[in-house]
Amino acid sequence: MKANIPKTNQKRVVIIGGGFGGLKFARKLAKYDFQVVLLDKINYHQFQPLFYQVATAGLEPSAISFPFRKVFQKEENVVIRLTEVSSVNTKESFVVSDVGEIPYDYLVVSIGADTNFFGNEKIKSNSLPMKSISEALSIRNRILQNYEEALSVEDAEKQQALMNIVVVGGGPTGVEVAGTLAEMKKNILPKDFPELKFERMQIYLLEASPRLLSGLSQKSSDKSKEYLDKLGVNVRRDTRVKDYDGDKVSLEDGSLIHARTLIWAAGVIGNKLEGIPEDVLIRGNRIKVDRFNRMEGSANVFAIGDVCFMTEEKFPNGHPQVAQVAMQQGENLAHNLGRILKGGEMKCFSYKDLGSMATVGRNLAVVDFPFMKVQGFFAWLIWMFVHLMSIVGAKNRILIFINWAWNYITYDQSLRLIIRDPKKKK
Repeated sequence: MKANIPKTNQKRVVIIGGGFGGLKFARKLAKYDFQVVLLDKINYHQFQPLFYQVATAGLEPSAISFPFRKVFQKEENVVIRLTEVSSVNTKESFVVSDVGEIPYDYLVVSIGADTNFFGNEKIKSNSLPMKSISEALSIRNRILQNYEEALSVEDAEKQQALMNIVVVGGGPTGVEVAGTLAEMKKNILPKDFPELKFERMQIYLLEASPRLLSGLSQKSSDKSKEYLDKLGVNVRRDTRVKDYDGDKVSLEDGSLIHARTLIWAAGVIGNKLEGIPEDVLIRGNRIKVDRFNRMEGSANVFAIGDVCFMTEEKFPNGHPQVAQVAMQQGENLAHNLGRILKGGEMKCFSYKDLGSMATVGRNLAVVDFPFMKVQGFFAWLIWMFVHLMSIVGAKNRILIFINWAWNYITYDQSLRLIIRDPKKKK
């Protein structure tokens, strides 16, 4: 069954996924004479770097989301379909989706990456990932529900497990969520739950490698550890999680941590799409592409962002799986297809590293620019400005700024709502 897509004489470009790369590509390509078909399972763009603030009740989901149809209201050549793509046929050039088969002239795979549990199904079943807004809300629900339950538990050990939180993964997400939880422990939770003794609550950050923030400089790594220590987070490096049963975290050294909440931020793996040849997939399900983001062995299939693997002189092991790479690849590819349309030649992609950053807490952040490294209050201001300007939509920027300003003045937010499907048990 063919999908109901408007007929056109324009070349059709089908994009699977509206993340950072897919959205940037679609917005740039809409200026050219193509029919742009954007396919996604959800009808909005998610700003992933701030998921942790939704998970810790600092922002509402709507503040970091923006509907695709609102983005492309004025673009007549952009077609949006809310659907899940089950497979692609690269030989006959069509994708198979819930709404039917969609032929394409060019296909851009921008399906991103998901949480990597490294094959441990028990950890996958019992821990909480944070790769979507719904997962961030699940974390918020779990944390708040656990404290509600702790009020009714008399057994000290069970109450302790309900209060403890373990974060696995010392990258930006793990560092940011651990720091925010520590500030909640100090400024917010004791006021909400005065019957509980929060000096007993323990927040653990577990990292398998020798240092935190491995993508940043050693100085920033050391400084983030110093900030977390100051906030009271139990940071354990060179520590691997062996198992988790929903109550006890088993470490490879044989020790146990009792915690009913484990947030897993330890790695990513590319989302897999049926029909992509196995011989172009490398470790982590990443698709091998050339310097034009063209899939190896194909003339009209491209991949951008976390799901693609490209090497260049400065990045012989591939680019980091971060938003800036995806956005730069999306923009370069859009202009390349525009050049093809005009009979020109494509230009190779070259990643421009604009820097990396992470916030640890109030007035505490680390920023690595290619030309300088900053820590502390000034880095925190830079972090806020960069993230605020990266949000899609002026209204969202204003809402987030107001939320941040209010939180800075009052040390509090009133967003601690337990929202869940009424048909599901807690």
